[in-house]
Amino acid sequence: MSDEYEIYAIRYAHLDRTARHNFIGGDEHDLPMALDYFIWAIVGDNGTYLLDTGFDEPMGQKRGRQIVRPVDQGLRAVGIDPASVQNIIISHMHYDHAGNRDMFPNARYHIQDSEMEFCTGRCMCQEYMRHAYEPGDVGAMVERVFADRVCFHDGDSEIAPGISVHHVGGHTRGLQITRVKTKRGWVVLGSDASHFYANFEQRRPFPVVENVAEMIAGYDRMAELASSPKHIIPGHDPLMLVRYPAFKEGLDGVVRLDANPV
Repeated sequence: MSDEYEIYAIRYAHLDRTARHNFIGGDEHDLPMALDYFIWAIVGDNGTYLLDTGFDEPMGQKRGRQIVRPVDQGLRAVGIDPASVQNIIISHMHYDHAGNRDMFPNARYHIQDSEMEFCTGRCMCQEYMRHAYEPGDVGAMVERVFADRVCFHDGDSEIAPGISVHHVGGHTRGLQITRVKTKRGWVVLGSDASHFYANFEQRRPFPVVENVAEMIAGYDRMAELASSPKHIIPGHDPLMLVRYPAFKEGLDGVVRLDANPV
C-alpha cells in the first residue's frame, strides 16, 4: 500500500473582520482580513484521517460565526461518512477545532498530553486562557478517555505510515501540527500554529497565544518539516481556497492540498 495521501481542506464557517485583529500589535492599514474555518481530510490506502472537527450551528451563533456548510455535509460532499471515521487528530481543544462532539461515534482521537493537561488544569481558572475553550467539548474528550477512545502523544509521533504529529505549542500549550506525505512532497497542516500565511511568512504572531516564543519557534518547526514553504498550510486563511485547485468542479469551499498550488 502507498504511504502517500490526498488532503482535502473543507471550509465550514466564516468570520468577517479586519487585519488589526490578526496580529500582535495590530495592523496600521487594518484592511479586511476575514477568517475561514476548516477541517482537513487525509485520505489514502491506509485509511481516512481527519484533522479537527469544527463546530456546529448553535456554537456558531454563540460565538458570532457564520456556518457556510455544516461539517457533516462537507465530509459527505467528498465521499466521507462521519460514522465511518476511525481516527481524528485534534490539533488543540479550542471550540472551533474540537466541537461536533457527537458526530464521530466510532473515532479514536489523537491529542497531546500537554493539551489535555492545559485545558483541564489551573490555567482554565483565568478568563483570558479559557475563553476559546468550551466546557462541553473538554468534558466530551474526558468521557472519551474513560471509553478508551483517546490516544495520547507526547511530542512527535507517527499516526500511520506517512502521517505524523509534532508538538509546537505557542497558540495553546499542547498545540500539534500534522505532517503528511503526498505526491508533491511533505505537506505540513499547521492549524493554529499560524492562522494566516502572513503570520509565518512575515513572522507576525497571531494575538491569541499562550507563549509567543513558542509560536515563533513553531514557524521554524513547520519549515523544517515541510518540503518547502509552499507546503505549509495555515489554519484559517481564505487564500487557501485561491491557491489550491478545487476538489471537484461545482463544489465550492473544498480544495486539494496534495495538488500543486495554482
